[in-house]
Amino acid sequence: MRTMSQHLKPIAAVTGSLALAATLTACGGSSAASGEKVVTVYSADGLKGEAGDGWYDKVFKDFEKKTGIKVEYVEGGSGEMVQRAVREKSNTQADVLVTLPPFIQQADGKGLLQAYSPKNADKVSGADKSADGKWISVVNNYFGFVHNKKELPAAPRTWEELLDGKFKNKLQYSTPGVAGDGTAVVIKAMHDFGGKEPAMEYLKKLQANNVGPSSSTSKLAPKVDKGEILVANGDVQMNFAQAKSMPNLGIWFPAKQGGKPTTFALPYAAGLVNKAPHSENGKKLLDFMLEEEAQRQVSAIGGGFPARTDVKPTDANAIELAKLMNGVEIFEPDWADIDKNLASYVDAWKSATGS
Repeated sequence: MRTMSQHLKPIAAVTGSLALAATLTACGGSSAASGEKVVTVYSADGLKGEAGDGWYDKVFKDFEKKTGIKVEYVEGGSGEMVQRAVREKSNTQADVLVTLPPFIQQADGKGLLQAYSPKNADKVSGADKSADGKWISVVNNYFGFVHNKKELPAAPRTWEELLDGKFKNKLQYSTPGVAGDGTAVVIKAMHDFGGKEPAMEYLKKLQANNVGPSSSTSKLAPKVDKGEILVANGDVQMNFAQAKSMPNLGIWFPAKQGGKPTTFALPYAAGLVNKAPHSENGKKLLDFMLEEEAQRQVSAIGGGFPARTDVKPTDANAIELAKLMNGVEIFEPDWADIDKNLASYVDAWKSATGS
């Protein structure tokens, strides 16, 4: 029997006074997911709170209260979750898969998703869902970086500033091709520097200051908060939520020297897994995540942006998030190109950085 790798964190959703303690495995035989009143979610990290106070924590608890269906939750980098689901295709364990792009498109390309259009899907913009109903955004989000506000009160403004010797072994970003936010580093660099070659030339130089690989982006923010490193990549929703318990965390967006700070949408996109053991329960959970109340909690509890265009939150977090994004230029990546050429971009990054 092969148990979960150390990079993947099996987290049992706490339901009332009952904590689901069973661990999912990649092998055959019975598991916690064999019960009828269970739904298994494989997800990129960021939406579950370290102290049980994240958007997933609230939504899963409310979902069980309403339906009696327990949520089994497995967390890791976007690429890890897709790879795990691929390994399990002959013995499917997951019902719902949630990843950042381009990994949700990759999952679809590998035949991991089945079409399902949740209730209220019509209230999610066309750019945030697939035309064939294979996936849909449940939380909108943007790529970003974090810095330690105590040791580095003013965030670096440009990519070029990160090449300074003061950042040697004080900078880290998650691994492209494994983590969604790590892949986003390559996507943003290619946009800001005007193509693959100049982006790789820059990332090759940046490697002199880079601590090294990290399979999960969420592990980097605590290191920044403690001052172990000064700068790391991340995303607005996850880092905004983390900053509530990490007072030294500041969010910023690098610009190319002489240019404007930029970012792009990096939503949490969810799909119903093909041949899911509990498809009906998966459909119910997808419906629930797009209900108005759950969408209003995206900012108030999760520190993110609602996927539904008709939900306009006015809570304190929503106001603060709007200020954070003010003046930042938002571009739209060519996801079809990235999905098609992701492997070559990751290979170019490995070659440039010696990773």
